[in-house]
Amino acid sequence: MANNTVQDAKNKAQDAAGKTTDAARDLGHEAAQKAREIGQDLTNAGRSATSAATKAADNAAARTGEGISSLGDRVREYGPNSGMMGQATETVAQSFERTGEYLQNEGLTGMANDITEMVRRNPLPALLFGIGVGFILARLTSSRS
Repeated sequence: MANNTVQDAKNKAQDAAGKTTDAARDLGHEAAQKAREIGQDLTNAGRSATSAATKAADNAAARTGEGISSLGDRVREYGPNSGMMGQATETVAQSFERTGEYLQNEGLTGMANDITEMVRRNPLPALLFGIGVGFILARLTSSRS
């Protein structure tokens, strides 16, 4: 009888340990799932914030483009209309208008894509340009010190 009681107690203890292990495993799986869900929510929030910032920058570029385009009209309005100076005025006005239209149509996102593509097609000139700009900036900042 004592052996049966000991065996029953042992079986009950094993059952309780098994149930505790199963419960802990289930709790661990639930915690991991919640952590994945929270991580996904944070990723989505970051993407939304980035998208909103990109749209705001593109809108600002479009407004700047409108201003640059209207500057072309002003150059045409106040500049000489004939002769060599008239031709120069028209060229400058057209340049302002094209630049403004480009900014309105492409925005900063399009500009960044165009620059990336240009660097990809011409890596050596882009590298040399970057070195030149860095040199000029270094000279300008060192003369101020």
